[in-house]
Amino acid sequence: MKHAFVFPGQGAQFSGMGKSLYEQSSLAREYFEQANEILGFRITDIMFGGADAELKQTNVTQPAIFLHSVILFETTPGLVPDMVAGHSLGEFSALIANKCLAFEDGLRLVAKRAAAMQRACEINPSTMAAVLGLDDARVEEICAGISAEIVVAANYNCPGQLVISGSNEGVRLACEQLKAAGAKRALLLPVGGAFHSPLMEPAKAELAEAINAASFKTPTCPVYQNVDAKPYIDAELIKQNLIDQLVSPVRWTQCVQAMVADGATRFTEVGPGNVLQGLVKKIAKEATTDGIN
Repeated sequence: MKHAFVFPGQGAQFSGMGKSLYEQSSLAREYFEQANEILGFRITDIMFGGADAELKQTNVTQPAIFLHSVILFETTPGLVPDMVAGHSLGEFSALIANKCLAFEDGLRLVAKRAAAMQRACEINPSTMAAVLGLDDARVEEICAGISAEIVVAANYNCPGQLVISGSNEGVRLACEQLKAAGAKRALLLPVGGAFHSPLMEPAKAELAEAINAASFKTPTCPVYQNVDAKPYIDAELIKQNLIDQLVSPVRWTQCVQAMVADGATRFTEVGPGNVLQGLVKKIAKEATTDGIN
């Protein structure tokens, strides 16, 4: 019986996130103010009272979710994970929880990642779409058949729920074909670009330089990484997987299955929202889920 801690990614943000934490905990305030200094702008102003449009900007969204998750974890006493995982961006939060990365280094990397991804989106206008009710293999097959455009499976969220990513035209064509093939829904997502696809290649080089320059330590417990859903404790391999993650699919279904196979019976989501709790329940019905938010 092992306790897994999981951390959400982009899309979990909401206006007001972290405000009560800031007001109620002096330690949380210290973390937030340190973050404002590191980032060079008062992200707390946007998190606590900014408009949704401001919060949705990738360069704000990613550090905001990271901060909310990490500060919650660091200010909640008695949390000792046996294993950790994070959905996309959440993998960086997970690496603070297992002490592989220091808070300041993690925040700087997340800010760098967000800025690099934003620039990649501007170079290649692109998008993502959620596909519901179709077998993963069929979705992969249809995406592979659209050879004139880039479109790939990007997020394996749970059985019957997969997100595709690619050029605007590639995703549009795929959605048409997926619906014709029997998908219950294939709908465009309000995102800035084609995350976890080859179109993020320009961001990968930028992030690789920053990650390779950062200090990673041997973690206190394994992190199940998105690229292949395997557990890692080797710092150099963790670094490479974080770099590869930008252009590789998020294998969340497989991560949860692997954690359950390795003894996880309880999953605690740390951060805004409860999306991961819902996904875990769909992947591993026997698991207990709860959240700190």
